[in-house]
Amino acid sequence: MNLILERNLTVTRRHFFRECGVGLGKIALASLLTDAFAQRGSAASAPIGNPLTPHVPHFEPKAKRVIHLFMAGAPSQLDLFDYKPKLAELEGKPIPPEVIGGQRYAFIRPDAAVLGPRYKFSRHGQCGAELSEMLPYLSQVVDDICLVKSVRTDQFNHAPAQLFLNTGFSQPGRPSLGSWVLYGLGSESSDLPAFIVMSTGAGISGGAANWSSGFLPTLYTGVRFRNQGDPILNVTSPKSLDARLQRDTLDLIGGLNRQRLAIEGDPEIATRIASYEMAYRLQTSAPELMDLKSESKVTLEMYGADPEKPSFARACLLARRMIERGVRFVNIYHEGWDAHSDVAGNLKTNCGATDRASAALIRDLKQRGLLDDTLVIWGGEFGRTPMVETNPALGRKQGRDHHPQAFTMWMAGGGIKPGVILGETDELGFHVVQDPVHIHDLQATILHLLGLDHERLTYTYQGRQFRLTDVHGQVVKQILA
Repeated sequence: MNLILERNLTVTRRHFFRECGVGLGKIALASLLTDAFAQRGSAASAPIGNPLTPHVPHFEPKAKRVIHLFMAGAPSQLDLFDYKPKLAELEGKPIPPEVIGGQRYAFIRPDAAVLGPRYKFSRHGQCGAELSEMLPYLSQVVDDICLVKSVRTDQFNHAPAQLFLNTGFSQPGRPSLGSWVLYGLGSESSDLPAFIVMSTGAGISGGAANWSSGFLPTLYTGVRFRNQGDPILNVTSPKSLDARLQRDTLDLIGGLNRQRLAIEGDPEIATRIASYEMAYRLQTSAPELMDLKSESKVTLEMYGADPEKPSFARACLLARRMIERGVRFVNIYHEGWDAHSDVAGNLKTNCGATDRASAALIRDLKQRGLLDDTLVIWGGEFGRTPMVETNPALGRKQGRDHHPQAFTMWMAGGGIKPGVILGETDELGFHVVQDPVHIHDLQATILHLLGLDHERLTYTYQGRQFRLTDVHGQVVKQILA
């Protein structure tokens, strides 16, 4: 009796599912994957075994892909987009206390003096948008973009605000916008990752959590590409490795992983299988993608890109090449906009690095017939204060602090109405007074343009249905074409 009992105690449920001959493990896996696909609310399911196969969206999309130009550190909207003559009039005087209310700041006093615009503004295009002299190239394509001057966020510091814009939540652990898009739409590329991230600065406050898949399977995580050389380290095989041996090795590993997937039903094993195969294909597709020698001299000059040197311009040109090859979502982070001191010098440097290429991307996509179904987004995580930041102890002067109440972003293509200026701030640029656009509204609008209902694109995790916009967000219909 004791021997039988001991034997029964060694037979675990996992052992039973592995050893029984009725394929219960495969049945369970099929059920899990079917449930996962059903959560998208798509009109059609993707074939089991390839979660990145393109899915049917909730409704007819205007955009098929996204290029997000993230200006990390937060550009000063008051010196680039939101011209306020009143600031020049009041420069050097304390900001009225009734304007600032109870708002507290990290580096400046509530009664800090007003700082006027550092650069001249003028009107451009048929839309008559007022832009800073620091944006000479963007001013030439202003009728192709939509300026949203009334964006607001809940977060005051860089890392939480970057995460909030990218994931809808201020702490790490939630899926990023790009991950939600892949989860909802799948991929049109078999030779490149569907979600690619590049960086052209010295560090991102929110780190890799900005493009993480969070609690979604890691298959949906953004893949970080370098801006020169091999886009991914070690993508090139050692010269001593025979191609046939490499293929046989991958086939063997893939077979073993598929066996384990059938037993465990763990989606992370499916991610591993897909990653090995993608890495193998990248050995051919990545060098071709990164080689800009096929681009004309006219195109390179339009972007201001050196084919061999890393830059924001080169990253923008690579983004265009990526979406041509079926990449669904491209993030380019350009860091360095955090102007706590010398806001004028900061803008001169960063606009010099980004303005030409940002405008060139719009021109290039338009002339290739890609702008109509490619959504381009430009902006940072929050704005900058109308008040000056001066702190001798920190060596700071003529800067601006963080400002979550109001800032400007622009969008183009992919169903966005061109030549539109939405929203208005008060005469000091402190508060939004017309057509406020919360970050959750922005996220809902992006998903809408891609044919996804932000309230239906959900994923069940730990017993709760989550979505990018959580329980908030309204589509900004005024900017839809």
